[in-house]
Amino acid sequence: GDHIVVDADLYGGSVRLFDTVCKKNGIKFSVCDCSTEDVLSYMTDNTKAVYLETPTNPMMHITDIEKLAKTAHGKGAILIVDNTFLSPYFQTPLDLGADIVVHSGTKYLGGHHDTIGGLVILNDEETAQKIRLTLTTTGAGLSPFDSWLMLRGIRTLAVRMERAESNARAIADHLVHSPHVTRVLYPGLPDHPGHEIMKRQTRGFGAMISFEVESREFAVKILNNVELFYFAESLGGTETLITYPITQTHAAVPKELLDRNGINDRLLRLSVGIEGADDLIKEIDRVFSL
Repeated sequence: GDHIVVDADLYGGSVRLFDTVCKKNGIKFSVCDCSTEDVLSYMTDNTKAVYLETPTNPMMHITDIEKLAKTAHGKGAILIVDNTFLSPYFQTPLDLGADIVVHSGTKYLGGHHDTIGGLVILNDEETAQKIRLTLTTTGAGLSPFDSWLMLRGIRTLAVRMERAESNARAIADHLVHSPHVTRVLYPGLPDHPGHEIMKRQTRGFGAMISFEVESREFAVKILNNVELFYFAESLGGTETLITYPITQTHAAVPKELLDRNGINDRLLRLSVGIEGADDLIKEIDRVFSL
């Protein structure tokens, strides 16, 4: 019978978790845009946690973690942050008041599209022991080889994140000036609504970009013709990936939630890799001109 407030714009797998597993186990949840709405108005006496991503996937909404942590704690709830998009290199939510941080280690921490894993980081030893017991009991631990791959990836995290972010900034600036692009969602752009919050709470803007093009047909043309980019459903590796959220990462998300978040058939998402920025921009220009 516990209650959770969850952000409206989440990775599709997270939406599926709340909509199926949580419901099945009697956990209720309310959906709220944590970046713009009054989260407190969604909380009840039975609210145990607030769960969000910042930046969100794929709409790049930014939430003030420190402010929301105070709101959650004021009602006796904890704050859980999915930090996959920025990694610990750019953002450390525990330092901003969050209680639990989760990562898809498959993404930036592994960094090479060759391992699968997840991480849960806490600032409370008692809660950590409870979660550890559940993990060991259910057998959800990483294999030794996956663990080794994750540790190997973390060794190069800093240089990969710096290069990928530098590339992303160049690409975002380029997309803004394209006549085929109607909107660019990247928090590193000064006119992004969350730009100032990002400057306060992170050490960088990351390498994830979402953008809308002029039509569904144009989006499909891009996906069918990219060569340097990989058309694939993942992120955070050395190679640049392009994703079509409405049929991939968010295919299982209810239509009303897609509409609420503005996820449409013209939206594409880039996970910018560490290739040469000039090569990536040339690839965009090439496929746009076909």
